Amino acid sequence: MRDLELILNEPIVKSCSLGGGCIAHTRYLLTQSGRELVVKKNSCPKMTIKEANGLNELRKARAIKVPEVVYVDENLLLLEFIRSSNRTDSFFADFGCQLAKMHRFSSKYYGFYEDNFIGGTPQINKAQAEEKQNWVTFYFNKRLLYQYQLAEKNGFVDNDFRSLFFNIESCLPQILSGSEEDPSLLHGDLWGGNYMVAKEGVPVLIDPAVYYGHREAELAMTRLFGGFDHQFYDAYNDQWPLKPGYKVREAVYTLYHVLNHLNLFGISYKHQAMALMHQYF
Repeated sequence: MRDLELILNEPIVKSCSLGGGCIAHTRYLLTQSGRELVVKKNSCPKMTIKEANGLNELRKARAIKVPEVVYVDENLLLLEFIRSSNRTDSFFADFGCQLAKMHRFSSKYYGFYEDNFIGGTPQINKAQAEEKQNWVTFYFNKRLLYQYQLAEKNGFVDNDFRSLFFNIESCLPQILSGSEEDPSLLHGDLWGGNYMVAKEGVPVLIDPAVYYGHREAELAMTRLFGGFDHQFYDAYNDQWPLKPGYKVREAVYTLYHVLNHLNLFGISYKHQAMALMHQYF
């Protein structure tokens, strides 16, 4: 606690646990001057700096509220504390509009200037020259193939799985044909546990896995655990309609996250991964 007081240059008058999972533990801090902060310690020291850089990148879009990074080093991350509130009737519509605005914040290249993490798994964002401007190549090499190779190391890949996966490789250009767009700024891990509702029903993004990619990959992730309210998708499409054929492409984007869950949580996700690949054959 003394180290935190030295960083903040004032006494801490209250500290309590906010819980945490297998990756990080968080605490609430109240300082003598009345500042409310969150201190977060991750299981891997590199994660704190990666998370801070991701939050700062999301803030550049000025589209959705993101906690301010107060301090970061390899051991801890200090963030603005955001008090949660209840969703308003317009929350999901506002969220959808704001996410569409954030996705319009672009970059010249796919990927990101550094690798980071998707859950506890490394996420490879540094692209080779041929990947930076070719989404199909980037997505296969840095997303699907990386997770597949982890699955092989973890003993989850049999002949049927292998055959399905490399059929996906050969068909991926055809699956994604017609959806070409400039890179969008993505949260990267947008599900129900990685957003908050702040005062007056304001959407807030937390725990990102940031990179610049195709926005359809983000929207597929939002549907992985049942999806958001229909108002979210309606408002998003009003702001920036998806190109025809998105529902066909959705499964190949969901596949990345299911493969990640397979590698993180075990064989129970293997059937789901194979079912997603089977949709194309």
